[in-house]
Amino acid sequence: MSLKIRLTRGGAKKRPYYRIVVADSRSPRDGRFIEKVGTYDPMKPKDDAGRVTLEVEKIQAWLAKGAQPTDRVLRFLDAAGLLKRPARNNPQKAVPGKKAQERAEAKAAAAAAGEGEAA
Repeated sequence: MSLKIRLTRGGAKKRPYYRIVVADSRSPRDGRFIEKVGTYDPMKPKDDAGRVTLEVEKIQAWLAKGAQPTDRVLRFLDAAGLLKRPARNNPQKAVPGKKAQERAEAKAAAAAAGEGEAA
C-alpha cells in the first residue's frame, strides 16, 4: 500500500480550507484517509502562524513508515524544517518552441534585408 501525505479540500465555494492527511494513494482526493496530521488555510495571510498547522510527531512517524508527501505538502514540511525540498530548475522552460523560433529568425532576416536595401 502506497501512502501519501496530501491535501484534502474542504470549505465553501471560493473559500477553500485544506486538511493535511495521510491516505492511500489510490483513494480519491476528498475520500477516505487514514489520519489527519495538519491543516492549511490559504485564506489567511502568508505571515499568519495559523495558516499551516502541522502535528510534527505524527508526520515524522508516517515518514518513517514510508509515506511520501506531495509537492505542496513537501513545501510546508521544508518550511517547518522536517524535510529538505530539492530546488527545481528547468532552463528549457523559457525557450520558445520551434515555430516561434522560426518566426523570429524570419523576422530578423527580413529586418536585415530591409536595412541592406535602405543603406
